[in-house]
Amino acid sequence: MTQPQLLSVLLVAGMMAAFLWGRLRYDIVAMLALLAAVALGLVPAAEAFKGFSDDIVVIVGSALVLSAAVARSRIIERLFSKLGSGTASTHWQVPLLVFSVAILSAIIKNIGALAMMLPIAYQLARKGGKSPSVFLMPMAFASLLGGIVTLVGTSPNVIVARVRQELGGEPFRMFDFAPVGIVVALAGCAFLSVGYRLLPRGRRGAASLDQAIAIKDYLTEARLGPKSALAGKTVAALKALGGGNVEIVQILRDERRVKAPLPDAGLRAGDLLLLRGDAALLERVVAEGGLDLIGKDRPTEKEDALDPDRTAEAIIGPDSVLVGQSAGDIGLHARFGVNMLAISRSGERFSQRLRDIRLRAGDVVVIQGDEKLLPEKLSEMGLLPLADRLVPLGSTRRVVLTVAIALAAVATLAAGLAPVPLVFFAAAVLLIAFRCVPLREAYRNIDAPILIMLAALIPVSDSLRTTGTTELFASWLALFGAGLPGWAAVALILIAAMAVTPFLNNAATVLVMAPIGAGFARNLDYNPDAFLMAVAIGAACDFLTPIGHQCNTLVMGPGGYRFGDYARLGAPLSLIVILLAVPMILLVWPLR
Repeated sequence: MTQPQLLSVLLVAGMMAAFLWGRLRYDIVAMLALLAAVALGLVPAAEAFKGFSDDIVVIVGSALVLSAAVARSRIIERLFSKLGSGTASTHWQVPLLVFSVAILSAIIKNIGALAMMLPIAYQLARKGGKSPSVFLMPMAFASLLGGIVTLVGTSPNVIVARVRQELGGEPFRMFDFAPVGIVVALAGCAFLSVGYRLLPRGRRGAASLDQAIAIKDYLTEARLGPKSALAGKTVAALKALGGGNVEIVQILRDERRVKAPLPDAGLRAGDLLLLRGDAALLERVVAEGGLDLIGKDRPTEKEDALDPDRTAEAIIGPDSVLVGQSAGDIGLHARFGVNMLAISRSGERFSQRLRDIRLRAGDVVVIQGDEKLLPEKLSEMGLLPLADRLVPLGSTRRVVLTVAIALAAVATLAAGLAPVPLVFFAAAVLLIAFRCVPLREAYRNIDAPILIMLAALIPVSDSLRTTGTTELFASWLALFGAGLPGWAAVALILIAAMAVTPFLNNAATVLVMAPIGAGFARNLDYNPDAFLMAVAIGAACDFLTPIGHQCNTLVMGPGGYRFGDYARLGAPLSLIVILLAVPMILLVWPLR
């Protein structure tokens, strides 16, 4: 191994470690990796920014605008909502949600499809008196399965198409992934429709809220007013109002903190109480005790003086501006004109004040704001609502235009009438020009961190090829795989991509693994198409951890899942994907 090859391997290993560490966001890691590659001489300075002009950036950015326009129309969401309202049994609701998310994910961004269906899942859970954990993980996995069906279903497919073009052939087209993807997705969704029973029954996620009162496992703050019935009484008196099941986490008095106060501790007017308890019991304590929820009466930004305030329960999305921040740091009220009333995180019990808690992706929060502006504010903050979003459907003309432009783009790609980047760019421009999606919202949905990560990693991944590292690894694999049958060689690449994805991000996995897979195929004198397909499917199907994909992270808190729960459902699903994908790949993309 030459020095440049060793340096490139160490760079990729360091990048994987940084992704796994999680302290730095993936786009920052990618940019640091690019700078390191230039400093080490692996990437020429003149080529450092060639990734920003790559077709991948245009395709992914434009597809996100198209996805936002379809989601904004809510036409698909309302259709599935009506279907869901007609089924009362979990045995029917899980398959409906799973297959619905998978279908949507083949058309729009998988995390967008999941976000669209989350409110429906929560409504069904509330009406049926069941935990949303029954629905959420199967839906997250289904969104990953649906993404492998089309070119734009997931970023790995777009990148693999580019690698194929660079090898001297044509890029994969819109539905080249469909023969394998549909079979795998159908089988996976069928398994999830019954396999949800493998999930532990004791997982209780946050149920939806109808009032601005914290529910079980939420932390909220309330102040003891001078006219409160509890002023001058003891902690035991407050607990008695809640039947002994309301916990006082802490009392804040004159800048002093009393943690886990004893039952005979006295309560005074002006005390700030950190409370946790069941919804109905906590509501009774707040009402009968004359307590005031902190922040509830702070004026919020209003469109009209008569507009009432309302509350919404929402999940903090992976790309939310709140991730890594506290409500106090970000100035939630000053910046967005809303108040945060409560917060919940799976498997964690807080002892800090709300304003001091560092927020994470997957946390569930209760936000208060003006009824008309709240949906827009939630979107601006990167929060995904868990109830009907009250976003207007928009004019019939714009809905029809959105559907027409989306269908026209798909038909053009299917017929091969124009290059993929041009088709999606044209669709995005037309949607903005006809105001199917507002310009501000379009820019917000372009997801700059993903685009920057892709643009930064393209020259880094190319350095593996230019230094000969890709061919070196491919030759090592060829030595190992020389005695293997063709199906085993394809399975090896698919499993390797599956194994790397949790540590390297699915898009980064393809940038690294696709050239290795293609070189492996050439060394064995096989058609590289089968191996590129294996890399795409392996990178898209991470079902074993909550950190490998944004969709998995998103449902962890609301579903009340633990890290190990993912493997209970994900391991057999991964096995199904491997057992079906390999023979289907060989059938559709022969090795010779």
